[in-house]
Amino acid sequence: MKKALPFLAAAAVVCIWSGWLTISRYGVQSSLEPADITLLRYWTALIVVLPVALRFNWRRFSCLQYLVIALGIGFPYTLLSFWGMESVRAAHTGVVVNGSLPVLGALASWFLFRQKISMGRITAIAILFAANLVMSGGSDWRMEQAGGIVLLLIAACVYTVHMTSIRLWSLSWQEVIVIVPVVNVLLFTPLWPFLPSALLRSSWQDIAVQALYQGVVVNVVALMCATYSIRHLGTVTVALFMALVPVTTALLAWLLLGEALNNWELAGIGGCSFGLLLYALADRKIV
Repeated sequence: MKKALPFLAAAAVVCIWSGWLTISRYGVQSSLEPADITLLRYWTALIVVLPVALRFNWRRFSCLQYLVIALGIGFPYTLLSFWGMESVRAAHTGVVVNGSLPVLGALASWFLFRQKISMGRITAIAILFAANLVMSGGSDWRMEQAGGIVLLLIAACVYTVHMTSIRLWSLSWQEVIVIVPVVNVLLFTPLWPFLPSALLRSSWQDIAVQALYQGVVVNVVALMCATYSIRHLGTVTVALFMALVPVTTALLAWLLLGEALNNWELAGIGGCSFGLLLYALADRKIV
């Protein structure tokens, strides 16, 4: 069971991230502005972890390390994602961000850790990336989305830095769930008044949904699971799990909402399944 825990944690992140795409897309289409959702996310998370933060050993890392760890999954990542979602659908967001993570994770591991990746696993990564593109093949991509896609790709790069730093500096999940909200609250709160905001005019229902899901489910529960799985499985393996987010999003819509899967989505699901199977059967281990 102990060996299965990192994989279960990674699977939990995939499920939570699938919901995050929908909740975030809903949030940016409500009266709330991206800056408002970001503020709610980190202040709610800070309130939850405050008892631990007050006893935290802040001398363990340098100021630069705190910035890299916190901002990689912090307000630069969330704002880029939210701004991208204003013009890109939730399903496309999963394809752009999560579909590119295995490629970015493999590149980061090769450059920073000089990890040699077998051809079998390189092929698996390529198949997963292609399968994510196929998932959206039947959808309507427009030129107006180009700016949003660029923002989402930058967000994926920022998140890759966060994942890599966890492994590079051997952080525990207890450390990450404290560092991320504390640093982001300190840095983003002074910026929030200068950004577009509708927080005071928004309904309490919209505020509550975003605060609870973004602040507690994503920024505490998912962050715990992601950090734990990265520490035990490695950046590339967790990035491959994250590439399943578009698949789980489509499957959840089919199971819970009765939305039929088109041929492109079925082909993408098959491609992702084959890519993961090929990766699992490859003989060289990536840690």
